[in-house]
Amino acid sequence: MSTQSRGVAVVTGGTAGLGRATVRELAARGWDVAILARGEDGLAATTAEVIAAGRRSLGIPTDVSDVDAVERAADRIEAELGPIELWVNDAMVGVFGEFLSTSAVDFERATAVNYFGFVNGTRAALARMVPRDRGHVIQVGSALGHRGIPLQAAYCGAKHAVEGFTESVVSELTHAKSTVALSVVDMPALNTIQFEWVKSQLPHHPQPVPPIFEPEVGATAIADVADRPRRRTWVGEPTVGTILGQRFAPRFLDWYLARTGYSGQQAADKDASNPMLPDNVYAPASGDHGARGSFSDRAHTSSPQIWLIGHRRLSAAIGGAVCALAAVVAVRSLARR
Repeated sequence: MSTQSRGVAVVTGGTAGLGRATVRELAARGWDVAILARGEDGLAATTAEVIAAGRRSLGIPTDVSDVDAVERAADRIEAELGPIELWVNDAMVGVFGEFLSTSAVDFERATAVNYFGFVNGTRAALARMVPRDRGHVIQVGSALGHRGIPLQAAYCGAKHAVEGFTESVVSELTHAKSTVALSVVDMPALNTIQFEWVKSQLPHHPQPVPPIFEPEVGATAIADVADRPRRRTWVGEPTVGTILGQRFAPRFLDWYLARTGYSGQQAADKDASNPMLPDNVYAPASGDHGARGSFSDRAHTSSPQIWLIGHRRLSAAIGGAVCALAAVVAVRSLARR
């Protein structure tokens, strides 16, 4: 190994989409990375990438909705790689369609993965970190954990639940004066493979709601938070706008999303050019599918707000200088009166 490891990181759902991009970014920054996911092909390919980056890796077939399987995986990781220092909860499945036409079984399965998968991962991580009084758990959140949209009630409900669950656990860690960190990194729409294998009732190919960002943007934000823990991070201007809009104008968003939320989540031009893969709600799709989906032609690779996340000290200095300059201008203006 060319450099000393920064520690052992775990990424759930780490074989595809944002999770895959996060595994790559963490390995590039010196982490040994364990990956929990269901697909054997993706696990083999992802662990090979980590090893090629000069880091140790371990891929464990795991359904994160199975609490016992997650605990067994955590035990194996610590036995083979060492103490877990970072745990990133990211695994998800998607069901697209109106609530009343979504079967109860599909809704419950999405909730089991997207919510209880995070609960199970957090439990496994904290059960090992808290006694050592060291470690960091990152929840991959979403703008949709603050504002629900049509056609994704199961996903939005789970992301809202993750927010409330995490707030409760943070207050408990604070009460115990624990130094274990717990962060939420809320994402914008990302060009990931999930839109190729969600279980969908939509007449056209599902798409992330524009504006769209490449998954590497989210992965960089996650790795930045791993480097410098903070309680909450909003990634991208759309995330900031959505969360603030829900706080100050929720009725307007009800009306706006009712008008645009259906068409904005469908891409008719992809129907023939990118046929859907078999959905992965109950079983993984075979093969290795990487990080990016089919929307790179309309996806952004960065934004000013995302740059600020990775340069917080410089951003604070610039902000302080701007405020100081504004104060000087205001004082001089008053002095002239």
